[in-house]
Amino acid sequence: MHSMIGYILLALLVINTGGAVVTVFWEKKDIAVIWAWLLVLILLPGVGFILYLLVGKGINSSKIFDLKEQERLGINQLAEIQKEQWEKNRLIFAGEKISAGNMELPRLFLDIDQAILTEHNYVEILTDGTEKFKVLLDDIRHAQNHVHIEYYTFYNDQIGNQVRAALEEVARRGVEVRVIYDSFGSRGTTHQFFKRLEALGGRAEPFFGTKKAPIHSPRLNYRDHRKIVVIDGRIGYIGGFNIGDQYLGRKPKFGYWRDTHLRVQGNAVIALQSRFLMDWNATVKNTRHNQQVSYQDQYFPLISNVGHTSMQIVSSGPDSEKEAIKLGYFKMINNARKYIYIQTPYLIPDDAIIEALMVAQMSGVEVRIMIPAFPDHPFVYRATEYYAKHLTDLGIKVYKYHHGFLHAKTVVVDDQVASVGSANLDFRSFKLNFEANAFLYGEQFAHQLKTIFEKDQEQAVLLTPEYFAKQSWWRKFKQEFSRLLSPIL
Repeated sequence: MHSMIGYILLALLVINTGGAVVTVFWEKKDIAVIWAWLLVLILLPGVGFILYLLVGKGINSSKIFDLKEQERLGINQLAEIQKEQWEKNRLIFAGEKISAGNMELPRLFLDIDQAILTEHNYVEILTDGTEKFKVLLDDIRHAQNHVHIEYYTFYNDQIGNQVRAALEEVARRGVEVRVIYDSFGSRGTTHQFFKRLEALGGRAEPFFGTKKAPIHSPRLNYRDHRKIVVIDGRIGYIGGFNIGDQYLGRKPKFGYWRDTHLRVQGNAVIALQSRFLMDWNATVKNTRHNQQVSYQDQYFPLISNVGHTSMQIVSSGPDSEKEAIKLGYFKMINNARKYIYIQTPYLIPDDAIIEALMVAQMSGVEVRIMIPAFPDHPFVYRATEYYAKHLTDLGIKVYKYHHGFLHAKTVVVDDQVASVGSANLDFRSFKLNFEANAFLYGEQFAHQLKTIFEKDQEQAVLLTPEYFAKQSWWRKFKQEFSRLLSPIL
């Protein structure tokens, strides 16, 4: 009897192990990701396969192709012109003092993401949810031609209903309204939520999802994590805030929500518009009505000089293997000579970023990183704690922000270049989700962001080796275990 049970268990072990190997190697993955999934599938028989279906399964290759093949409306020709100008040493920053190393960053983005460099933009930094939604709602209500919105999270709650009502108001008077929302990030919001808007002529589509409520794709990876708004082709928004009450500090679990968002006026809005229309056309391509959008002058008005900020809009995702935003972070860190300030809710960097940070710190660059003081995702936060300890041991200053929840995704270097957007400093943002960041050049903006970091630092605590040494063995175990799963978190 006992031998029979043993044979059965052995057979199940062989089947599970074989199934794990076949499952993981079925789709092309990085070595680190393969090992992480093998660990899950073998240690958690049965349950591991369910987790893989939820988290590890890749997106339909045809959908990736749909996104890759989209023409960058209004951008391709400009990018080629700027590349030619660069080769002839004619592409310069107007009135900005940029180091030779940082001058290479725009060329990198032109090459790997067709990211045009725009100058003379006016950029406002928004760090408070109440402030952000006040100006956003006002801009929407004053729209004359179109409103394009793309958010990972669009909740059916108080602020979600306010934004929807503003969209319905302008749609009623003939303004074109298009909404892309991620069905997983907006869980709880079914397509019924947008029915009135569509009855008024607006359009809302789940990114690579289904309108059939209440069922949404359970897939956790390959989500549209971008946060983009374009109004009349003249005003744009990009950053970390989603649409939901928690982003205004209305959820007791999080308390005050500290994020960073940008309101942009100028020709950088052209790039935001192009990114939105690419995502829209890929999303609606195979829908029943297939309401793709072609180039129209009304979407890309030329804007005279309105400010002093030079910037690029850079996107990355599973549709490209070049990891443009990660490479931008890497280049910024390598170029630093004085300081690097980073804010991120999820600190799960890969080896390349860790080594770059280590080299910068050992070269005399002041490296400071700020993370939240408490988790919104337990496994992710334990991995964040592991890397916070690792970086602290390397001599890098890591701070925990205690005035609510820190959700900002910012990098600023040497009062010269900065990044604000949706991408965290983690594997998921580098490889698994669709992201969009603004990279900005010039002393004025970078200094503003540095000042904001230093103000936040007043409400943060510097982590030390002694802090980590006092943690329980169980917490340390969870950190170590979560670290093993880093490539799939």
